[in-house]
Amino acid sequence: MSDTPTIAIDAMGGDYGPPETVRGAVLAARSTDVSVLLVGDETEVQQALAAEDTQGLRIKVIPSDGIIVEGEHPARALRSKPKSSIAISVGLVKEHIADAFISMGSTGASMAAAVFMLGKFPGLERPTLGGPFIGLAPKTTIIDLGANVDCKPAQLLNFGALGASFQRFYLGFDTARVGLLSVGSEEGKGNRQVQDAFDLFKASGLNFVGNIEGHEIFQDKADVIVCDGFVGNVLLKFTEGLAEAAARYLAGTLGADSPAVKAISGLTEAAEHGGGPLFGINGLGIVGHGRTRGEGIAASVALAKHCMEIDLVEHMREDLATAQASAGVSGDDGEVNA
Repeated sequence: MSDTPTIAIDAMGGDYGPPETVRGAVLAARSTDVSVLLVGDETEVQQALAAEDTQGLRIKVIPSDGIIVEGEHPARALRSKPKSSIAISVGLVKEHIADAFISMGSTGASMAAAVFMLGKFPGLERPTLGGPFIGLAPKTTIIDLGANVDCKPAQLLNFGALGASFQRFYLGFDTARVGLLSVGSEEGKGNRQVQDAFDLFKASGLNFVGNIEGHEIFQDKADVIVCDGFVGNVLLKFTEGLAEAAARYLAGTLGADSPAVKAISGLTEAAEHGGGPLFGINGLGIVGHGRTRGEGIAASVALAKHCMEIDLVEHMREDLATAQASAGVSGDDGEVNA
């Protein structure tokens, strides 16, 4: 990484691109020592830039052609739109023109582009998304948050190792406590996937604290809570919806300007805090919520810069290999060694 890192931002990604992605890039370039490459439709991006004060800022526009939206099949969309904004953004990292990419667009396309162009860690079948997202548990990492909706037990172990590494090197934990999200705290509870994963976690060398029930997320019983992406994404969106419903209820009782209403609204709104690292790829990518506004984009840039400064990707690669060796798991198919 150079003294001034370069960040490629998918300007067309998310619900509010390019106006909000461009605004976020300007905020980031003004407050963080970075150079920004805004990737997108040149006319639209330049139009959004014209509404901002960019004097003295290191911002450059990289043209792209096409947008991959949520709902499109990621692999097919990348083949049919090779010059899409997300493909170009990831390609800039592959070509060492950018040090990291950021997208609030299609999670599937971001992950697929990163896998195809940058590659995965050895022994990892799929990368994953995770991080803190609940305001009432601001230092608890939930992983996976939607990148992988069907998972083998060995993949859950991989997620746990990557999450523990994130806690250590990004959040400063000495030894992260890792738990499996389940329907009961006792060993043997949960579906077959969780039961089989339990044994792998016990042998992994991770600081495994057993099963964690949903209500225990807020009770500081684990620092990393592992689940498949189907459950994690439901949990993420449920908490956002619950916060919105609670805010509406309190607004009707206390008034819309009540401090309590504003506090509730901010507790689980991931879109205000930007994205999180895509764990398990040979490069740095930040993927976030489609509703992210400019402040969240700027926060994502700051996150990317910090991840580079602490060499998070290399630390995660090493920690994953250690956990896999301890548990007897190896190979890209996630099989358990006999």
